[in-house]
Amino acid sequence: MKAIKNMVCLVDGEHYLPVTKSALDTLDSLEHNEIVAVVFIGGTEKLREDSEEGVVEKLGRPVHFGEDPHKIPYETIIEVVRDYDADVVMDLSDEPIVDYSKRFKIASLVLDMGVPYEGPDFKFYPLSEHDVLKKPSLKILGTGKRIGKTAVSAYAARLIHKENYNPCVVAMGRGGPEEPEIVHGDKIEITPEYLMEQSDKGVHAASDHWEDALMSRILTIGCRRCGGGMVGDVFITNMKKGAQLANEVDADFVIMEGSGAAIPPIKTDKHIVLVGANQPIINIERFFGPYRVKMADLVVVTMCEEPMASPEKVKRIEEYIKDINPDATVISTVFRPKPLGNINNKNVLFATTAPDSIKDVLIEHLEDNYGCKVVGTTPYLSNRPLLQKDIEKYIDEADVMLTELKAAAVDVATKDALKAGLEVVYCDNIPQVIDGDYENLPDAIIKVVDSAIEHFNENP
Repeated sequence: MKAIKNMVCLVDGEHYLPVTKSALDTLDSLEHNEIVAVVFIGGTEKLREDSEEGVVEKLGRPVHFGEDPHKIPYETIIEVVRDYDADVVMDLSDEPIVDYSKRFKIASLVLDMGVPYEGPDFKFYPLSEHDVLKKPSLKILGTGKRIGKTAVSAYAARLIHKENYNPCVVAMGRGGPEEPEIVHGDKIEITPEYLMEQSDKGVHAASDHWEDALMSRILTIGCRRCGGGMVGDVFITNMKKGAQLANEVDADFVIMEGSGAAIPPIKTDKHIVLVGANQPIINIERFFGPYRVKMADLVVVTMCEEPMASPEKVKRIEEYIKDINPDATVISTVFRPKPLGNINNKNVLFATTAPDSIKDVLIEHLEDNYGCKVVGTTPYLSNRPLLQKDIEKYIDEADVMLTELKAAAVDVATKDALKAGLEVVYCDNIPQVIDGDYENLPDAIIKVVDSAIEHFNENP
């Protein structure tokens, strides 16, 4: 560990230079802190007749300038941080030179280099990443909640398993176990009754690792987490233990699955990032959306259909991703339900987390492809009181409860259906590529897996 922390400071011309110098001197006086360079990021109000040479002279330190004094010199910031081996970037600038959006952009660029970004009342740190995996791996993360991350994880796990890579999944959730929990999806039969037994024991049997195990029929490891920071770190998690457990189980490839917008704090060889086209565009293009997107080797854009997202919005998202991460493959998709059991000629009550606005599309898909009659739907799997009301409304008309394995799927949907004598069938969500000039999704996923294995072998 360095005895002295190299600091790069960002300053502007909206402060009198003697005031800025006083702030720099104060920072330099701190023990174990040394200002190695200053980046002038704009502003002329308080400069009077000062030239660049005058700024350097008055600040008494190396000062770097961008080409255009009216624009934030993002590239210069990156170059200075790299060239001076900075340990931290301290922002001493202010409005009107930087606003919230510009500061988030600076933060994303600096954090991407593994360097903290600080200011008078904020500190952003790079993601925590424990380097513990002893097998090739990839990380699946998302830009938000309810954008289909677990569905894509399960799809990827099935595909990787089918291609004989022998994977396991390590997933973290807000209802995960106190100690990492192995579910042998490859060995046990996960029935509604079995999940009810787990729920009765106090297990959150609809947690992501149970869904992965049921949908993919592979070994999964469940972990917990609490809190989700703006960059993606969590407050507490036992995922490091889960990753160490993955080293010991019978698996040759590890999929680390995120939770919501929280990112697994485990170093992996490659990354798949999910972006929800249903999200506000500002959450993708601003804040720490770009930070997540730039991590990706493959970006899967989900929910790419109206009314969740217009074709124009999907195109804008695709173009934005390609602009900031030109090396990543971008594939746009929609989800379609796939029952895990036979529902032909049956009256179905369908419970989902998909928004009510898309229910007609899902009903049509189920009835056309699986020969059932959907007598009722509820989009409230994650809202127990409203879910209960919808079940009571439709349960007398149904033969089958068709439900995703999420949220209250076990302790409410499954429980109430079994109590009423209904059959329970769980439902997967399959990503389907929308029309356009895209790589085939299975090929793109396997390409990432092969790349992860290659990276692991080259960096033992």
